[in-house]
Amino acid sequence: MQQYNRIKVKYPGTLLLFRVGDFYETFGEDAVKASDVLGIVLTKRGAGSTSEVALAGFPHHSLETYLPKLVRSGLRVAICDQLEDPKTTKTIVKRGVTQLVTPGVSYNDNIIQQKSNNYLASVYIEKNSVGCSFLDISTGEFLVAQGKIEYIDKLLQSYKPNEIILSKKNHKEFIENFGDRFYIYSLDEWPYTGDYAKELLLKHFEVSTLKGFGVERLGLAIVAAGVSLHYLNETEHHNLQHISTLSRVEEDHFMWLDRFTIRNLELIDSHNDNAITLLNVLDHTSSPMGARLLRKWIVMPLKDQKPINARLDVVEFLLNNPELQQDLLNEIKQIGDLERLISKIGLQRANPREVVQLKRSLHAIAEIKQIISHVDSKALQVIAEQLNGCKHLTEQIEAELQAEPPVLIAKGNVIANGVNEELDHLRKIAFGGKDFLLEIQKREALNTGIPSLKISFNNVFGYYLEVTNSHKDKVPETWQRKQTLVNAERYITAELKEYEEQILGAEEKIYVLESRIYAELLSSLLEYIKPVQLNAQLIAQLDVLLNFALIAKNNHYTRPEINIDTVIDIKGGRHPVIEKNLPLGTEYITNDVFLDSETQQIIIITGPNMAGKSALLRQTGLIVLMAQMGSFVPAKSAKLGLVDKIFTRVGASDNVSSGESTFMVEMSETASILNNISERSLILLDEIGRGTSTYDGISIAWAIAEYLHQYPAAKAKTLFATHYHELNELTNSFDRVKNYNISVKEVSNKVIFLRKLVPGGSEHSFGIHVAKMAGMPSAIIHRSNEILKRLEQERTGGENIKDSLKKVQKQAYQLQMFSIDDPVLVKIRDVLNNLDVNTLTPIEALMKLDEIQRVLKS
Repeated sequence: MQQYNRIKVKYPGTLLLFRVGDFYETFGEDAVKASDVLGIVLTKRGAGSTSEVALAGFPHHSLETYLPKLVRSGLRVAICDQLEDPKTTKTIVKRGVTQLVTPGVSYNDNIIQQKSNNYLASVYIEKNSVGCSFLDISTGEFLVAQGKIEYIDKLLQSYKPNEIILSKKNHKEFIENFGDRFYIYSLDEWPYTGDYAKELLLKHFEVSTLKGFGVERLGLAIVAAGVSLHYLNETEHHNLQHISTLSRVEEDHFMWLDRFTIRNLELIDSHNDNAITLLNVLDHTSSPMGARLLRKWIVMPLKDQKPINARLDVVEFLLNNPELQQDLLNEIKQIGDLERLISKIGLQRANPREVVQLKRSLHAIAEIKQIISHVDSKALQVIAEQLNGCKHLTEQIEAELQAEPPVLIAKGNVIANGVNEELDHLRKIAFGGKDFLLEIQKREALNTGIPSLKISFNNVFGYYLEVTNSHKDKVPETWQRKQTLVNAERYITAELKEYEEQILGAEEKIYVLESRIYAELLSSLLEYIKPVQLNAQLIAQLDVLLNFALIAKNNHYTRPEINIDTVIDIKGGRHPVIEKNLPLGTEYITNDVFLDSETQQIIIITGPNMAGKSALLRQTGLIVLMAQMGSFVPAKSAKLGLVDKIFTRVGASDNVSSGESTFMVEMSETASILNNISERSLILLDEIGRGTSTYDGISIAWAIAEYLHQYPAAKAKTLFATHYHELNELTNSFDRVKNYNISVKEVSNKVIFLRKLVPGGSEHSFGIHVAKMAGMPSAIIHRSNEILKRLEQERTGGENIKDSLKKVQKQAYQLQMFSIDDPVLVKIRDVLNNLDVNTLTPIEALMKLDEIQRVLKS
């Protein structure tokens, strides 16, 4: 326990898994936490004594089962192993932490998600500027960025780090600017001072300057990145050769999507339960690397025409060559997660089976290189030129490892025959033993004349000869008796003892020898990290583009025309997610959208609830975004001038935990839009101002539309869906504002949604019809219609809405049944008023009901 306490003190705030024999044990508060998270038994050591301590543990071979559960629950876990063989020491076994696993620092396949990165973000704030880095130890990806708070906020939302590290003095400021939705770990301030962080980067990359990475002027980002490496060292991660380069996130190359837009368009995930996102629809990739790259492309679309068209060219070529598609798919599926595979080799943690998988992956890459080397596509030929089959690496693995090795070295039979003479000799002794023992048994049976003689083994005295009592008089004097049984005697010989020592020694020597040869193999593979990482990146790109071709074919997408105009012209557009969730046989009703800077900059869209206004806004944003990712789009045609920013204000959600109302959230998001618009922005506004009073809401919505139209620096293209029909008047004052509505058809007092965008404004919301469809009680529907009719009458008479509501409210106090001047109802009222309910018998009550019925029938 003294040893445990010494180690525990070095890792505050961390759950310590302490190896004791065949178990990992936890003590004290750690045991209580582990018991709760893992559902394992909580016991006590020294129960009832002054040294009583809580205890919970699990077998060491179950680490892969329990560790993920601990880390996913948000715990930092230090794994403390025995650093020497208990057999070789007479004192307490030496122990030490061999690995510290946190939510953002893990390469365990059971902890990290296969299709998404596991980023550790490092943030350093100084005044209004922020330096940031994103490091994924499982892939070796290392990115840096620097900019204003809004830009870093966007990156944090895009990359979604699993853990963020920062200085203790930055903690409060971080929460104020970025919220508390991240897992945060605060560090002491000293790694952020002086040139310590920069020196760590220079030492790691073995360079004298960071100019080669293009980041030398990003002072705050360099500090953030250097502290990331410091943190990895602190968490006992020292073999980091696979982190081989540092890249800058080029802000100028990607479309601006703020966190509101990423959330509102439901690109990667959704706040709604069981919602289907754009990623769910688009991800049919064949490799984990491709799936991770697709996520990045979705949240970081391009805004340069040339690279967008380069991607579209490859998608079109693959779409037109189905045989090539199938050949490539077959090979990519053989590759597996090459990116994380080579990272495990960099960490020197890859198991034998993973190394063999690396060999298979490189064979498949060699095939892909051969397939696309001669196709009529320059982009694919460029990929082929860069792919490297790493022939020497595959030959080395082929020569040194068994074709189907076990996962663990300790299982044996990992190294191939013929690699090491001593190993081959030891294997003959250890595994050829049965034949040798059989020979001894036959020989001794023949020499002694004991036909039932047999050789066996037990843990007490090793190999022995067993002779039944009927033949014990034939035993030679040179045999040494070891055990007497009821029906037999057991003996050992010098020859058996010598062989036993050889066998038992051979098994241990084989393990040591195989471990050494395997470690040398892993070490020799380090020089291939960079070419294999490049292979992984190229295959990921090919996989995503192949995926786009497959999606385009299956979902009937068309190639968008990307140009440098400021026009968005979509014909027959569809929502990529909604169309996949329609009932079988239901056809999606398409819509056209035209926006430009000269004639139709702002479209005011009115129409009933549930008609599809929000869907139209989202589908327009998604079509533009998909096109600039390099994907075909769900439309008959799409001519799209490059968009540099998409802003959305869609839906309402209270941020109660931060003390913000629906209206406050709405206004904050809208303010963010208006403060960042550009000439090439696309703005999608849905129901602005509905979180406050009607007149305030109309006034704010009107002023926003007017501001967007009159803003001198940029004519941002805008779709503005609203319930405020008064906004239709804007078109009379502003020439680039046009009115459209989502049409409906009213048949027999029922509403049919046509879901078609047509010119002209709408004057009716049909909200009561929607309430009826939602299952609202009929009494409420009836009363709502009454109130609506009364309000409409009063308003046409020039009365304001407040006075109208007072009259309606007064009317509501009366029994609605007798508000009509009807003699029959008056007669019924008199009958009811003359009843004394307290003295009325059941029979009399039935007779009164019969009387009322007759009045009604007459």
